[in-house]
Amino acid sequence: MDKILDIDNIDLKIISLLNEDAKTPYTEIAKKVFVSSGTVHVRMKKLEDMGIVKSATLNIDFSKLGYDISAFLGIYLEKSSLYDTVIEKLKGISEVVSAYYTTGNYSIFAKIICRDTNHLRTVLDNIQKVEGIDRTETLIVLEESINRPIQFFDKEKQGN
Repeated sequence: MDKILDIDNIDLKIISLLNEDAKTPYTEIAKKVFVSSGTVHVRMKKLEDMGIVKSATLNIDFSKLGYDISAFLGIYLEKSSLYDTVIEKLKGISEVVSAYYTTGNYSIFAKIICRDTNHLRTVLDNIQKVEGIDRTETLIVLEESINRPIQFFDKEKQGN
């Protein structure tokens, strides 16, 4: 918890700007935050060392690459003690792009991306064969309406 105390508004502004576009040059961020680009670099290194910033990612439109099906998969485990074993097996299935240990009906909630319904069926068959999985429930995504980072500051307060 002490690490959170080392974060100030400048750090949060830097994170917010990079959250919107991870490709933004440090020089541009520095101008918006009113610090030097060296300060942004040092702050980012600190945030990475603290484990707050884990990586920079791309926001990819998978459908343009031929992956037309996104689905969420609710996974029921035979026993909750099998979580670690099941997650390790799911890491080996490349179509599983994220997975979460959850409360509620499902032990694991995962997102999978597939080319088409035949590919989805094959992936689901492979997942359901994983030892420790009791059953699954699939929810196919029809449209992604919101996909955004958390906003730490109101844009007007950022000076934009």
